[in-house]
Amino acid sequence: MSYVYRMVNAVLAPTLAAEFGLSAAGLGLLSSVYFLSFAVVQLPVGVALDRYGPRRVNAALLLVAVAGGAWFAAAESASAAIAARALIGLGVSACLMAALTAFVLWYPPERISTMTGIAFSAGAVGAMTATVPLELLLRAWGWREAFLLIVGVTAVLSIVFWFWVPERTARRTNEGFREIVQGLSALLRDPVFLRFAIPLGASQTAAVALQTLWIATWLRDVAQWNPAEVARGLLAVNVSMIIGYMAFGRAADAWQRRGRSAFPLLAGGVALSSVCLGLIVVGVHSMLLWCVFVGAGTAVVLAYSLLARRYPKAMAGRVNTAVNVVGFVGMFGGQWAIGMVLDRWPQSTQGYAAEAYPWALGMVWAIQFAGLAWLWSGRALLERPSTSAA
Repeated sequence: MSYVYRMVNAVLAPTLAAEFGLSAAGLGLLSSVYFLSFAVVQLPVGVALDRYGPRRVNAALLLVAVAGGAWFAAAESASAAIAARALIGLGVSACLMAALTAFVLWYPPERISTMTGIAFSAGAVGAMTATVPLELLLRAWGWREAFLLIVGVTAVLSIVFWFWVPERTARRTNEGFREIVQGLSALLRDPVFLRFAIPLGASQTAAVALQTLWIATWLRDVAQWNPAEVARGLLAVNVSMIIGYMAFGRAADAWQRRGRSAFPLLAGGVALSSVCLGLIVVGVHSMLLWCVFVGAGTAVVLAYSLLARRYPKAMAGRVNTAVNVVGFVGMFGGQWAIGMVLDRWPQSTQGYAAEAYPWALGMVWAIQFAGLAWLWSGRALLERPSTSAA
């Protein structure tokens, strides 16, 4: 559901821009504010996950997403829609982190990368739902009615978490709130954490910012695709994302069972993603390149499982959400900044100026590449084998 909310604006973008009178920067802000509110609450969410457990935290926050979704569906102005989307971001802020925290609590270390891949792949299934199926639904329903359907499913999931999902915790009974916060502070100063988190944020500045909004407008404005073709293109991108998550997750666990670090998989995947985006920037227009860009870019999530092996299980929530802060700040900044660049050129009757896209995409490519360089420069530190504490 988190990915449904994340992707839905890619299909709704033309309708929302027309209904609320949004420029490219305004559309970017409407979509990206989800990532900003998500990032702002990640550190307290991590503390809450470790203190109260993933089941209760996620179930409670999903009710906030229900409220935000209902508000968004009823919004009559751009400001109301932006505020509602920020509330949605807050409400789904624990979805992935609750899953990753639960995996650390329930599964042995040698299965964490695979389970992480499954979690992200489930997200990709949600993203797929917001492509061709949503486009078909919108032929019969208004966007507000379709959005209320998403809200209803979210409410059902909250109920399932409250009454069906089992409870498990690794928190020490004598660990107080102050100790939890001190552990978080030490984490944020750890050079290994920073070496992983910053490249993840840089890569997501390009990959997720584009995938969840601007690939759709590129297909419309540069490739000249109609809405149905755009939806099918987004579906292909999300299929490649599933393949990437599962392949990298399984490969990382296989490597680590043999005593090898998964770091080369992470770095290699991001490098391939960067090459594909660079080719698109210089004018090679191919749907295959977009698919490989997104699929290979999923390697960056191996940072979660690599860090999970370094810290105690009782810190799982804080570790995952601290990484997520950097990632979601990048997604917010990248998505909004792309819109601001596109606004520097006059709009065409169809959408945004095709000649603006190389500059916008080149900007986020440069950030992704800089993050990759930072990651690779620390490889001697990051390739050292480590095992998770109990």
